[in-house]
Amino acid sequence: MRKLALTDEVLLSVEKPARYIGGEVNMVVKDPNDVDIRFCICFPDVYEIGMSHLGIQILYDILNRREDTYCERVYSPWVDLDKLMRERDIPLFALESQEPVRDFDFLGFTLQYEMCYTNILQVLELSKIPVYANERTEDDPIVIGGGPCSYNPEPIADFFDFFYIGEGEAAYNNFLDLYKECKKAGKSKREYLELVSQIEGIYVPSFYDVEYNEDGTINSFKKNYENAPDRVKKQIEMKLSEAYYPTKPLVPFIRVTQDRVVLEIQRGCIRGCRFCQAGMIYRPNRERDVEYLKKCANEMLKATGHEEISLSSLSSSDYSQLQELVYFLIDEFGSKGVNISLPSLRIDAFSLDVMGKVQDIRKSSLTFAPEAGTQRLRDVINKGLTEDAILNGAREAFQSGWNRVKLYFMMGLPTETEEDIEGIAVLSDKIARVYYEIPKEQRQGKVSIIASTSFFVPKPFTPFQWCRMDTPEEYIQKQRFLRSKINEQLNKKSIKFNWHEAELSELEGVLARGDRRLSRVIYDAYMFGCLYDSWSEHFNYDKWMKAFEKNGVSISFYNSRERHEDEMFPWDIIDAGVSKSFLLREYRRAKSGKTTPNCRELCYNCGAKKFGGGVCVGGFEMPNHADGINRNGSIKQEASNES
Repeated sequence: MRKLALTDEVLLSVEKPARYIGGEVNMVVKDPNDVDIRFCICFPDVYEIGMSHLGIQILYDILNRREDTYCERVYSPWVDLDKLMRERDIPLFALESQEPVRDFDFLGFTLQYEMCYTNILQVLELSKIPVYANERTEDDPIVIGGGPCSYNPEPIADFFDFFYIGEGEAAYNNFLDLYKECKKAGKSKREYLELVSQIEGIYVPSFYDVEYNEDGTINSFKKNYENAPDRVKKQIEMKLSEAYYPTKPLVPFIRVTQDRVVLEIQRGCIRGCRFCQAGMIYRPNRERDVEYLKKCANEMLKATGHEEISLSSLSSSDYSQLQELVYFLIDEFGSKGVNISLPSLRIDAFSLDVMGKVQDIRKSSLTFAPEAGTQRLRDVINKGLTEDAILNGAREAFQSGWNRVKLYFMMGLPTETEEDIEGIAVLSDKIARVYYEIPKEQRQGKVSIIASTSFFVPKPFTPFQWCRMDTPEEYIQKQRFLRSKINEQLNKKSIKFNWHEAELSELEGVLARGDRRLSRVIYDAYMFGCLYDSWSEHFNYDKWMKAFEKNGVSISFYNSRERHEDEMFPWDIIDAGVSKSFLLREYRRAKSGKTTPNCRELCYNCGAKKFGGGVCVGGFEMPNHADGINRNGSIKQEASNES
């Protein structure tokens, strides 16, 4: 029987002690002494968030299938336990064995959100592992980063030994096999890093020195290890139906954010929304076979006892076998009390039919994501959604019994005007008016429209990576303007307005597009007490400002200027598949209000063809077009100024 790292006294004095005891259903149990490699995987947020993340479950399954490896987990201790561990000098431990994280060979972080960066430092410090990579010894674990934030690893580069750029199925076995060989041969950590840097997808930041121009922009990345790659190419799994999938996922003892079975139906997205980083870095679009998914669904529900299954995808409606899969799940599990969750659906007749079968209409709400209030701005961001489609979808939904609609918008989008902001209020009112077109005896009470706005944050590897970002003051002014316009609408009492914190978005923007000079800012913010920055009750803007001021780092340099088209970005060392020339073409098309068809309609030569699969080999050619796009993806100079 395992001995818990925390005493009963400590466990009974903290909130939700089940966060720290492990022992969940389907937890892998191995003898740490019988393996060659001990790997601790970390989600740098509270347990309930980390346990809801599919990527952790997939990687946990991949690594534990290896007989020579034991993968365990650690999450950020909540603030109450953090305080006790520091007071009592308790080292941070892994849930499975309850042994100190510092005793492991690897500590791997999944990097999902920039505002979790101070939690990374918390995990390192509580584990008694030096925060800076150059201060670690041979006795410390090798610290790895992966996930979407690793596509610009520079703000946290000084804290990591290396980053893995890509999907877990593709290359983890390669660098673990290499580590095993190096360990057996008695090689040093430096020697291992030199060898592992030769594996595609591995970025060792200490092998590169960054040189800056006088204006603060990046001049170059200079290699200080000659065999380091010039660029690091992301690795992806092309054959998803032959890849690992966790059919026995971990089941927690306490309610977590997503307390359900998650079935990933595809990766990537064909849509090409210009603000969406995930839609770009996960290209090309790849589907899992429907028969494979049926098998996985059966096995996962049996292994977990969950009463809900969720289909995971960036755009579920674009999965080519969605109808067959959904009706199978309804027929197979609906009568057994299993709920089916269908996020990321377009509202059409099929979707409404399905949701009518799997949801309690009187309790549920429908979600639309117009993103912008006017058609002009939706064309700028390439949303591919017309106002007619929105209103017709709402009309069909209301006629089917729904009376609550959630609308998601962004403010601060490139080229945004006051008319675009007012359009959010006008569109919300138009949807409410559609409801009242239905005869009174057929309505389900009053209509409820919830309009939520987030603030646009430009992200790397999107066409908007060159954009300036609004300041918090500008955001707040726009928020007030929108509130006034909502109050002018006929159905203002039916419209509820929610908004995101402007100061949090400002910091997210800095960390998303920042460079290595931010590492000292992050470290000092942490030392000033910043932790759980993504939680509003713990976010402290003043402490962050103090850290920026201490290090002489300007937020406006990163957020408030339009980047030059030929500027070198901190993330240019990474090859994410989509080319910089494609992203620049899309940025120019955005500024001129031109839309780009989705990947199934027309190939615009984004660069993802190099991976040799997915929608890119679906037989879609790029014809010559009047807008100046050639078959090879280049621009006709006589027809357009784009390049």
